[in-house]
Amino acid sequence: MAQFLLTVLQVLLALTFWIGSGSSTHYNAGDHVPLFVNKVGPLHNPSETYQYYDLPFCRPEPVIEEQETLGQVLNGDRLMSSLYELKFGEDKTHVTLCRKRLRSSDIAMFRDAIAQDYYFQMYYDDLPLWGFLGKSEGDYLGQKEKHTKYYVFNHLKFNVLYNADEVVAINSFSDPSYLVDISENTEIDVQFTYSVSWNLTSERSATRMNKYSQASLHPISQKIHLFSFLNSITVVVLLVGLLFFLFVRHLKSELRSCSSGDEEEKKEVGWKLVHSDVFRCPRNISLLCAFLGTGTQLLILILALFALAFTGFLYPYSRGSLLTSLVIIYTLTSIVAGYTSASFHNHFEGNKQKRRVRLAGILYPVPFFIVVSVLNIVAITYGATAALPFGTIVIIILIYAFLNIPFLVLGGAIGNRFGLLEFQPPTAIKRHPREIPVQNWYRRKLYQVFLGGFVPFSAVVLEWHQLYASLWGFKIYTSPGMMLFTFVLLIFLSASVGIILTYIQLSGEDHEWWWRSTLCGGFTAIFMYGYGVLFYLRSDMTGFLQLSFYLGYTALLCYALFLVLGTISFLASWMFVRHIYRSVKLE
Repeated sequence: MAQFLLTVLQVLLALTFWIGSGSSTHYNAGDHVPLFVNKVGPLHNPSETYQYYDLPFCRPEPVIEEQETLGQVLNGDRLMSSLYELKFGEDKTHVTLCRKRLRSSDIAMFRDAIAQDYYFQMYYDDLPLWGFLGKSEGDYLGQKEKHTKYYVFNHLKFNVLYNADEVVAINSFSDPSYLVDISENTEIDVQFTYSVSWNLTSERSATRMNKYSQASLHPISQKIHLFSFLNSITVVVLLVGLLFFLFVRHLKSELRSCSSGDEEEKKEVGWKLVHSDVFRCPRNISLLCAFLGTGTQLLILILALFALAFTGFLYPYSRGSLLTSLVIIYTLTSIVAGYTSASFHNHFEGNKQKRRVRLAGILYPVPFFIVVSVLNIVAITYGATAALPFGTIVIIILIYAFLNIPFLVLGGAIGNRFGLLEFQPPTAIKRHPREIPVQNWYRRKLYQVFLGGFVPFSAVVLEWHQLYASLWGFKIYTSPGMMLFTFVLLIFLSASVGIILTYIQLSGEDHEWWWRSTLCGGFTAIFMYGYGVLFYLRSDMTGFLQLSFYLGYTALLCYALFLVLGTISFLASWMFVRHIYRSVKLE
């Protein structure tokens, strides 16, 4: 066992190799600081990126690929060597990068890239920098466009800021005065050049990543966060008012009437009439336990990511650290999924039937692998950097087979051995369930599920928009405190609405509350996905590759939230139901 744990530790340490800390390296004057080229792609399609040398840029011979971590590969990074020489502290002016003869096919590639607003990304001392390939101009004759001219930039300016012996910042500028007309399909000779200027700054290298966070300090962003905060607080206040001034007072009145000994008043309490059925073992108990186990695992994963963000481990453009952290934390928390699933199964059915935790191991991973496999095929077809190399696919499969599954099984064994004891309901459960009467419209499943999803979503919709803009655009989301506040509110609202709707359901003598409580909480994710579709329609994203990646990964994100919020709603309803039936002395 010790050897196994040591092996696991070694694997996880290997995954975290060069995860990215944002710290700089110390250099001497004239030291070579490598500049790596990364990828190119359309500005409005963040998922559609290609290798830098897929376009006919100046390239070294041979091209040396930088070793990437698992998270960086999953992020689509493909760093490679370049011909740029930016030695520490040395200014350069109009240095020739290369002289290149652009053939008709090369010109067509550049022209298509410029028409789609392609950008490039590079890394210098682990600092990202961007630039555009060229520009287009339309010639107009009266009200009609005659034709479009395309120009490629052939001179790139680098402005590097340094403090003592450390690189603090770097920017790149495509000089608009150095243009090459590529409107015609005729071969041309182009000389690509670059310049470098070094400037001293008082800014410390420890804060050099802060400039990538300044977008969140923009007044417009602050105003959106303020509106999001006020919107969330308004919904919470209204819900708390409903919960305490109507719901709690009414429930306390019913509890007092039940304990007063008046039989006529007892019969009027609808939820009391189903006391012999409310704790009846639900249908598909194994699936429900797997649902709770996976939801608990993903909830802990989200909280762990918040902890990493607050400690500064995760920061903008940390090159794969988020995805690497996801892999590591998901692997480690598999033991939580196994323990929770087995523990709840014992809680419901005791030792009468030992169930395995295999459903918890496939409830999220199987849909995830199916979606990712389809998207990977699409990326391979397009030749995009989002396509996972075969070696990376093998590593992921090995991690799941030799780490996730053993942790899951270990958690299941611990849950069977030391988990929750078998639940003893306050009253005896009848052999045959009570017939459920015809329900009023506001007690029907469709209405309750809709309301259970709409109320929490309405409180977080503005912040959710900000998250979409960060995930599927170039807006940097750097407000983990605001996001944590929103997530806590989402948990509170899901639990509160779940309790209220469960009470309304039981008051209508409908005792099948188990699965409905999970759906009421999880349906918030359906609204989130629907808003994601609307966000796409209003964006500038185009193309089948971007559409498939957007819908696929948004579906996986919302499915994870469906499991998390459904679990929270169920647990809140479960504690509420146990409380009210234990508070009444049933005969």
